[in-house]
Amino acid sequence: MERNKMSYKVSQFLMFAGPASILFLGTVIIPFIYGLYLTFTSWDGVSKAKPFVGLTNYMAAFADAPYWQALGRTVVYSIFSVLFINIVAFLLAYMVTSGVKGQNFFRAGFFIPNLIGGIVLGYVWKFVFNRAFVAIAESISGGTAPSLLSTTNGAMFCLILVSVWQYAGYMMLIYVAGFMSVPESLKEAAMIDGCNTFQATMNVTIPLMRASFVQCIFLSITRCFMVYDLNLSLTKGEPFNSSVMAAMHVYNQAFTYKNYGTGQAEALILFVVCAIIGVTQVYIGKKGEVAA
Repeated sequence: MERNKMSYKVSQFLMFAGPASILFLGTVIIPFIYGLYLTFTSWDGVSKAKPFVGLTNYMAAFADAPYWQALGRTVVYSIFSVLFINIVAFLLAYMVTSGVKGQNFFRAGFFIPNLIGGIVLGYVWKFVFNRAFVAIAESISGGTAPSLLSTTNGAMFCLILVSVWQYAGYMMLIYVAGFMSVPESLKEAAMIDGCNTFQATMNVTIPLMRASFVQCIFLSITRCFMVYDLNLSLTKGEPFNSSVMAAMHVYNQAFTYKNYGTGQAEALILFVVCAIIGVTQVYIGKKGEVAA
């Protein structure tokens, strides 16, 4: 009887979760393990031989100054992007849950940029920065005007701006769910006790939305740390490789310079850094959520 019960559970698992588990195993787990193996080889990407080199690739990764510069730029980009993404998303969510006329239409409109792929989005905004904004600036000043993408700080600003424009709508939906999960009775009780709308939001609504903040910040961090498609299509790392992010450097190291072992080692380091930051943020956020 116990065997039949266990076989029933196994068959149910294979029926419902089996296909997804196989796909996850084949597209995530096995490639990750194989990539980990490649970090200990000097494979050139073509030959069958994969000579074992031990920790040589990790030593090369730690000695790769451009990689750490790219990682530093990624950290700076992520800090500003995550901050502004969540601020804009929270304000949009507050607006579309405040009873404004046509709020459902605005929700759909703000979410649409997230549906556009990073490659397409980058080329569209590249045209905007190089042509539209330059034409507007020249018509105002009466002379020539450089593109924001032609300067080091300008390229970073463009990456942050487009990232906020793309991801804010998605995070907005999570904040909308957070706003809607707060009971109206608590808000009304705060208003009866003498709070105005701002005080009720700060002292009642936001503390009860901590789970939404934890989730949005985590998703923002992981997406910004792993940015590649937008970086490729919008700036290509220019000017003078000043906007090369960590993911682009890893790609170039592996597929452009054919240093697969070193590129894979640097990708693993990037993954570990992102995982540590993400897990730490979730732990702190969950701990504060319980305390609240």
